[in-house]
Amino acid sequence: MSSATEQRPPFALGERERGRLAGRLQRAAKLARRAGRARLASITVELPAGVDPVAVACTSRRSREPWFCLEQPDRDSRALAALGRAHELSASGERRFAELAASWRELASGAVADPLEDSHASGPLALGGLSFAPDGGSAPHWRPFGSASLVVPEVSLAREGERVTMSVAALVQPDDDAEQLLDGLLARLAELREVPLPLLDPAPAGRFEIVSAMPPEHYEQAVARAVELIRAGRMSKIVLAREVQVHAGAGAPVYDPAAVLGVLRQEFPSCFVFCVGRGEEALIAASPELLVRREGQRVSTLALAASSRRSADPAVDAHLGEQLLRDPSYREEHEIVSRRIQRTLRPLAVWVAASGEPELARIANIQHLATPIRAQLASPIDALELAGLMHPTPAVGGEPLDAAAPLIPALEGFDRGWYLGPVGWTDAAGDGEFCVSLRCALLDGRVARCYAGNGIVRDSDPEKELAETEVKLQALLPLLAG
Repeated sequence: MSSATEQRPPFALGERERGRLAGRLQRAAKLARRAGRARLASITVELPAGVDPVAVACTSRRSREPWFCLEQPDRDSRALAALGRAHELSASGERRFAELAASWRELASGAVADPLEDSHASGPLALGGLSFAPDGGSAPHWRPFGSASLVVPEVSLAREGERVTMSVAALVQPDDDAEQLLDGLLARLAELREVPLPLLDPAPAGRFEIVSAMPPEHYEQAVARAVELIRAGRMSKIVLAREVQVHAGAGAPVYDPAAVLGVLRQEFPSCFVFCVGRGEEALIAASPELLVRREGQRVSTLALAASSRRSADPAVDAHLGEQLLRDPSYREEHEIVSRRIQRTLRPLAVWVAASGEPELARIANIQHLATPIRAQLASPIDALELAGLMHPTPAVGGEPLDAAAPLIPALEGFDRGWYLGPVGWTDAAGDGEFCVSLRCALLDGRVARCYAGNGIVRDSDPEKELAETEVKLQALLPLLAG
């Protein structure tokens, strides 16, 4: 049998869909010429239920093109993956969130696209992230990411439960030829393939060297100095982090983010497992922390602070969790975060709801104190703007922030880049979600930079804080050091 349907590449558009995309591009070209500025054109189509968006992106990405994956397997199998660059939004400085939000609103409001519907991450999207600090990302290894970068992808695939959709987009300039744009998009779709994520070699050839960017003693000294400042009344909390590098020897292969992603989504199904690719570098993570999610007028977030190790012995594990719930220092650290988040949301909301007591959020190698927080917005605020109001929470910055912020780089001694910054997506309606980039590693050839940090309060012990960073680093170090 040799029908055209059977010979069609797996992600190619049917005749009707091609006609719909051609019409959108032609319409966008006319509007662009009339207005003298570019217009975004997009269509969304249904795909078979079994398609794995992350596998498609990892298999089909071109060399050096931006790509993006974000998955939370335990949350109704939700996944979002994207390839290519139809357009990129960038900003820097204190107003970068507001500038990105305004640029995206202007672009999305004029898009020639399918009608908005209540569906996860379909239609034209902007996705990516921002550095922790307004001037972050200046270190050489962070430069491909910049201070704030959201990409409008050529192709994005979204899964929610059994439903899988694919959106295709192009930015049409006034002098663009719609037929040429159509040919380019169809050629891109013809390249898409789905191959299962590669297995991570548990014993790769070559040797690995693990080194701290700063000596471990430096971290203990930083914690001790922070405790002095807190007891002197300068602040009530500050988050301090470490950078640990893994250098693979000449005999080892370069790091494959697809293989690491495959392990992370299996080992950390409740986390936001993501990868943001820029050039030859990739930021990869299994983050348990939601910064903000907007669905219409509904807002969800999570106060996540204070942590302890896990144990394979159920009795010991339960005891560690109980200690975490009862420890006054950990409770203080957590309550500082929860209070600030609620205080930020109240002026924007009809109501804000949070549980009275924190609960335990347990993941593979660590457990946290967690308080889910929900709110109903009084008036529409874009997900990006909400992220800007929320970031950085005391879970990643400090309290008060004005006092803690200048001390963080001085005490840590490195550029956080996108570590502890927001990573996520937003759609044309202003909905979206951003998680916090923690339990992450920046992969660049045979070098992996891993990051872990703790919240420091008045009773923090430097030796214990250093040990806790080692626990957090175990989310990725075993995967990256053979």
